[in-house]
Amino acid sequence: MSYLSDHYVEETRFGFWFLRSHTWQHHVLRVAINDLRSLFSETPPNNPVLLDAGCGQGKSFQYLRQTFAPQRLIGLDADPHSIDLSGEEAVRQGMQVELIGSDCASINVPEASVDLLFCHQTFHHLVEQERALAEFYRVLKPGGYLLFAESTEAYIDTWVIRWLFRHPMHIQKSAAGYLEMIRRQGFEFGAQNVSYPYLWWSRAKDFGLLERVGLRQPKPFGQREETLVNVVARKPLEGVA
Repeated sequence: MSYLSDHYVEETRFGFWFLRSHTWQHHVLRVAINDLRSLFSETPPNNPVLLDAGCGQGKSFQYLRQTFAPQRLIGLDADPHSIDLSGEEAVRQGMQVELIGSDCASINVPEASVDLLFCHQTFHHLVEQERALAEFYRVLKPGGYLLFAESTEAYIDTWVIRWLFRHPMHIQKSAAGYLEMIRRQGFEFGAQNVSYPYLWWSRAKDFGLLERVGLRQPKPFGQREETLVNVVARKPLEGVA
């Protein structure tokens, strides 16, 4: 059975392999989850229900357990093979994970049932981004948190990324564009809840090589085109049915 739809652009063969790699796990997933944890203004909920929207092959599960200690972890992905691999990863990690095969635009989870929703490097694959974001808002409890980490158009629209991966280019957004969309949906966050990591792998033109060998200084914030944006955004406590 396939869960893939026109709401989601499937990854390339190289991309699928890369999502199993040490680089992905150690330099991308682990770093993003640690950064998101640092962006909370308050202590995260204890024993949360945590939904990993776009869980891929389940490589995030161990880091989410270490960082947020969920009492219930739900993994969702549109690709049935990824769901199978996520199940194998959960067994390998000795974890209980509920797995759902569907895209983010239609999540089979009750309204207001999730404390934390982790969405990492998933949105640039989604055609129906606003519909998916509305689903995230629906399933989160009042006061629940969206943990959003995404690559921007400045990174996705480079020759090396276009060559190696597959994305719907017409919906890619800047960092400001993603933040505006999240705020427009009704989520709340301040400047202290946002970061703009400028990691070596996100500089696809040369992967920061000239900077690492000392031939160029990295551009400071405000003088560069941001390649990544992370935000911890909260669903308001009031005014929610």
